[in-house]
Parts: sequence; C-alpha cells; structure tokens
Amino acid sequence: MIKEADRLSSISEYYFSKKLQEIANLNSSGKDVINLGIGNPDMMPSNSTLEALSNSAQQAGNHGYQSYKGVPKFREAIANWSQKVFNININPVNEILPLLGSKEGIMHISSAFVNLGDEVLVPNPGYPTYSSVSKLVGAKIRNYNLLPENNWEINIEELKQQDLSKVKIMWINYPHMPTGAKGSLQMFDDLIQLAKEHQFLICNDNPYSLILNKSPKSIFMSKGAKSVALELNSMSKSHNMAGWRIGWVAGHEEYIKTILKVKSNIDSGMFLPVQHAAIEALNNSHDWHNNQNKEYEERREKVWQLLDTLGATYSKDQAGLFIWAKVNEAIEDVIQFVDELIYKAGVFVAPGSIFGSMGDRYIRVSLCSSSEIFDIALNRIKKNII
Repeated sequence: MIKEADRLSSISEYYFSKKLQEIANLNSSGKDVINLGIGNPDMMPSNSTLEALSNSAQQAGNHGYQSYKGVPKFREAIANWSQKVFNININPVNEILPLLGSKEGIMHISSAFVNLGDEVLVPNPGYPTYSSVSKLVGAKIRNYNLLPENNWEINIEELKQQDLSKVKIMWINYPHMPTGAKGSLQMFDDLIQLAKEHQFLICNDNPYSLILNKSPKSIFMSKGAKSVALELNSMSKSHNMAGWRIGWVAGHEEYIKTILKVKSNIDSGMFLPVQHAAIEALNNSHDWHNNQNKEYEERREKVWQLLDTLGATYSKDQAGLFIWAKVNEAIEDVIQFVDELIYKAGVFVAPGSIFGSMGDRYIRVSLCSSSEIFDIALNRIKKNII
C-alpha cells in the first residue's frame, strides 16, 4: 500500500465519523440507539424554498457549471439578509463569496493565508475542524482557553500579555459552539483593536445567530472590522438546509479575492437551482423563524429534564442547536459515561472532551430530535441509568 502523506500523522478521523459508524453498526445488529449527539436539523426548509429548487431544476439551462462567485442575485440576497438581521452593509459585488457549506471555508481561508509554521489561535473548547485544518496546512496551533466563570467569552487581557507576533489567524465562533455563549459587541470591539495592533486575521464562524437567540450579532457590527476580519455563515442550521451545503464568507474585497484563488482551484461552482432556492430561503418570514424557535424551545425543555435526571448542571441562557452541561461530580470518566448511555440506555450524547480539554467535564446534547424522541430517551435513562 502507498503510504499516506505525512501531514495526516497529526490528525485522526473526525470523532463523529467514527462514532456514527459505531452507532450504525449497533443499530444494524438490532440495537436502537437514539442519536442526540450531532447538530443535524430534522425539520424541513420552507415550502417556498423547496418550490424554488424544483422550479429551477426543471429549467433545461440551469444544469451547467456556474460562476465560482455565485450568481449576482444570490450575493444580493445574502447582502440584504445581512442588512436585515445584523444591520450591516456588505457589498454583494466584491465582499461576499458563496461556499459549498461554511466548513469548506475554514480550509479555503487557512490555505489562502497561513504559511508553514504560522501560529493560529484556536478556542478551547471549540469546533475541532479549526485545529485539524490548521494542522493540515502546517500551522502551529495555540489554544486560548474559554472559561465558564467568564461566560465562555474570550479573555482579551490574557491575550494582550502574550507574544502574538507570529499569529496569522484567530478563529472565533459566537454564538459559540459547543457552549452556547452569545458573546458581546464589546468583546468584538476589543478583538478588532487587538488584531489591528498585532496584524492578524480574525475569522468569526457565525452559523447559529438565528437559533434561540434574540440579539443576533456580526463581527462587522464593530467599527473597522473589515480591515482585519472575515465572517463565515451557513444556511445549514438557521434554514434547515444542512445537506444542501450552502454557506458564504464575507469580508474586504482583497481578502475575498485571495480566498477565491483557492476556491476556484477546488470546486466548480454551486448548482444554480440550489442558489435559487437559497435566495428564496433568505427571504423566509419572521413567522417562519419564530415557529422554528418555538419548536426548539419545546425541545430545550425536554433536554433540561433529561439533564436534570442525570444530575448535570447548565446555563439556561444558551443560543444555538445544543445544550452544554457539566456532568455530575460523581462521574469520574465522561467518555465511559457516554458509552454507558449508549450501551445501557441506547442514547448517545457528545462528550465535551472532543471540543478540547476545557470540555473534559461536560456533555453536549443536540436539539435536533422531536419532543417524542426526547421523551423516549428520558424514559430509557430513568429505566437503565438512574
């Protein structure tokens, strides 16, 4: 067999890739495991979104290669949505680049700006892809710790005391995954000033703004942010379109041009009917989003009951698709506890340690199951664990 590239020696298969295969094997052997571990929205996109996809797909001229930058109307819809949600101005001509999901944007941005040996600031806890992609491009990872006593916000003063001269990119993510922390405009303002002083790029990964969050924020609400910041967004969570792979990156024209150099050598544009559907989805009514959040509120109540039963503690002021909770002090090994839930109760929740060492005593529960499923999970836990 041909040996794998050396760059793969520092990363492993994505945790959920392995765990979901394990669960699939259990289910195929007759075990019925309820998956409360991943943020895979189970509700439908709006009817008008589906109609737009169908209508466009039936047009003979809509099945060819598309522009790497997306059609102008899609970028205009993104700009209009950003104005409506965040009250910010983004130029649709040159400050928006559609992506095949925002996850690919993490790779594109890293490839576009990070040189071998550059340092990258990564949150702990945080989305594992920030670390794995940084390793793939040969960066040196520097974790910055997020603490519950600081409401999981970034400690700017602590960063100021460090040597940041070799930092090229800082990954941030608010509303934060996995903790649900909402962040603050003051934190954004302070980060922008820090990035200007030390000449590094801030990348805010922002897909959870519309989920259980009454005050959506963008880093571009901070004065002068475009000179040192990029923002990723996605329709996966907010519009129930995870499998559609629709996202974008916004920022200064020169940054977008640089990212396009990478993207244009990787893919061949987004399917036009998907863009047409996305345009329609970005015009979803307030009622559509409110109804979605009402459903998540009901599910959140069920998750709180489940966590109370497990003796876990948590904040009720969290945004996004997950509930982040600290396990009971009597639990010595959280990974073992998660496996016990799987094999004894048939319920999977994510261990917090996969998001970094600061998550070692935590679990994350997804809201992407119906209330009826949560009731079944709770009954199984009461019967087999408690």
